Amino acid sequence: MLSGMRPTGKVHLGNYLGALDNWVRLQDDHDCFFFVANWHALTTDPANSVEAPANTLEMAADWLGAGLDPQRSTLFIQSQIPEHAELHLLFSMVTPVGWLERVPTYKEMVDQLGLESPSYGLLGYPLLQAADILMYKPQWVPVGMDQVPHVELTREVARRFNSTWRPVFPEPQAKLTEIPKVPGTDGRKMSKSYDNAIYLSDSSEEIAAKVRPMMTDPARKRRSDPGTPDLCPVFDLHRIFTPEADREACAVGCRTAGIGCLDCKGVLLKHLLPPLGEIRERRRRFAERPGEVLEVLHEGSRRARAMARQTMEEVRGVVGLEP
Repeated sequence: MLSGMRPTGKVHLGNYLGALDNWVRLQDDHDCFFFVANWHALTTDPANSVEAPANTLEMAADWLGAGLDPQRSTLFIQSQIPEHAELHLLFSMVTPVGWLERVPTYKEMVDQLGLESPSYGLLGYPLLQAADILMYKPQWVPVGMDQVPHVELTREVARRFNSTWRPVFPEPQAKLTEIPKVPGTDGRKMSKSYDNAIYLSDSSEEIAAKVRPMMTDPARKRRSDPGTPDLCPVFDLHRIFTPEADREACAVGCRTAGIGCLDCKGVLLKHLLPPLGEIRERRRRFAERPGEVLEVLHEGSRRARAMARQTMEEVRGVVGLEP
């Protein structure tokens, strides 16, 4: 099993529920590799590369606080494994440009960033992602539905490499993760760029201060107005954190105007704060020892590179460039 995250800083609740929580569960039954995708961070923000080291430590502290265990999973930094770049180069020699241009997320990123002339790095990042994956010959890649085209490209690249030279790479399967809808404090998707995120490092007071003014059903302008839970971003969080009995009581109170929005948010906070508090406390212990976090990543990188060297020795042998 292999997956990674770009080092953009602290992990927020959307990142945790969409990926990290699932990673923690997967390490019980799989041989897992989780990496800091710091080369990938350059594809959209190369000018701020100097922020990557600090962001890496912040993100790794969140990973460890959430429950990733370096004794059961290999946690590593992509750029410390130069074999990824070599495999990416070899894949680029047999991958048609059209395969990369049709990746949906490439087109979306070009549009979102308003790029007239995208870099090769942005065009080729799904191919680097294929190298990241295939280097460790995983059976599964945990992804959300929006990332399935990347896994399919990886499978096509493996087939093309194997048919051009000799079979080396298995074709990994996407392991779909059920990513819940995680709204930000303004009702939009939770995102650092929207400044609407709840972070795993936030204190209970900070979380409460973000939740209490959260957008709710716009139809509830007054306390006496009935609401519709299905239209309320707060209720999306209830579905994730609040037990069924309390959640249903909030839903009934909303529909009948029996409770106000602040009452509903109070119930949410009762169930949201304890699990996040446990993660935050574990995270704090790691964040106070950055040297220990860095050693975890360096040791994981040493283990990952040993495997990458074995893969590349096999790859070089079948490509046969050198006398």
